[in-house]
Amino acid sequence: MRKWYKLSISTTKQTTFTSTISAIVRISYQAHVWLLSPPCQPYTRQGLQKHSGDARAFSFLKILELMLQTSRPPVMLFMENVVGFETSDTHTKMIEILEKADFSRQEFILSPMQFGVPYSRPRYFCLAKRRPLSFHRLLYNNQLLWSPSPLLENDVDIETIENHGSQATSDKLLLSCEPICRFLDHSSHHSEFSFSDASSIQREGALEKTKDTDEQGSFDQYLVPSSLIDRWGSAMDIVYPDSRRCCCFTKSYYRYVKGTGSLLAPFEEEKMGKAHSLKEQKLRYFTPREVANLHSFPEDFQFPQHIGLRQCYALLGNSLSIAVVAPLLRYLFAEPP
Repeated sequence: MRKWYKLSISTTKQTTFTSTISAIVRISYQAHVWLLSPPCQPYTRQGLQKHSGDARAFSFLKILELMLQTSRPPVMLFMENVVGFETSDTHTKMIEILEKADFSRQEFILSPMQFGVPYSRPRYFCLAKRRPLSFHRLLYNNQLLWSPSPLLENDVDIETIENHGSQATSDKLLLSCEPICRFLDHSSHHSEFSFSDASSIQREGALEKTKDTDEQGSFDQYLVPSSLIDRWGSAMDIVYPDSRRCCCFTKSYYRYVKGTGSLLAPFEEEKMGKAHSLKEQKLRYFTPREVANLHSFPEDFQFPQHIGLRQCYALLGNSLSIAVVAPLLRYLFAEPP
């Protein structure tokens, strides 16, 4: 009886969900462009990789199928997901539906590092236009590109993302990025002093409030506790103000230190020397403002006063990079010459 009840509830929810999606898509609000960011869990490397067999993939596939039935389908489509989606059976089904709906497409795997931002977050993007609309560069139709070159007016050759080319290519990409200090709050504090001044500066910094800490509290709260360094120090990704790459920040950043994003040692590596322990490096979390900077959010972006610190990190975690999405959308909306 209990199993039957669960099955009935599940079926009812799915039927209601399907009906709701059907109504929305058929009405479609006559939208010209659909921007889609379906759940990524079915395709992540750390997940079960069930692809279309994962219940969380259902809504995206249903929306695509209903696109064929609506009287006013979109003329453009923009979709993003994790790297790995491009090898899934969900991707295969998406391509089949787009072709049936008479869309041409261009696909990209891009990272903010290709746009000079020292933030490693490669993502998959699909841009599609319904004929007779066409892309500015027809040469790249129905291709998966690892370079943003088609998006740039001067058509310069930008290096492919890290871990996809040779070591020389990765090194060249790294050198093309700005140093992390350009994205820090009051970054001059981190680059004008030697490590011998670190202790005094850190004490002063703990008392001084930056723009971000005025809203979020004392700078002390960004320091990594010694207990976490003792336990997880070997698993931490540590970067410096002169580093040109940091790892992706997830929604669990600040709650956990392993695999959630890079930590900052606020003084240049060569000035500190390798002899100094992790505890002596005064490790701290990037502030929410700094995480927003690395996502290329505008300078005037800020959270409402009632949003707590952990909630700020959760909202910023896994955000899309404006440095990547903006040129993609410009390219999608551009009319061919």
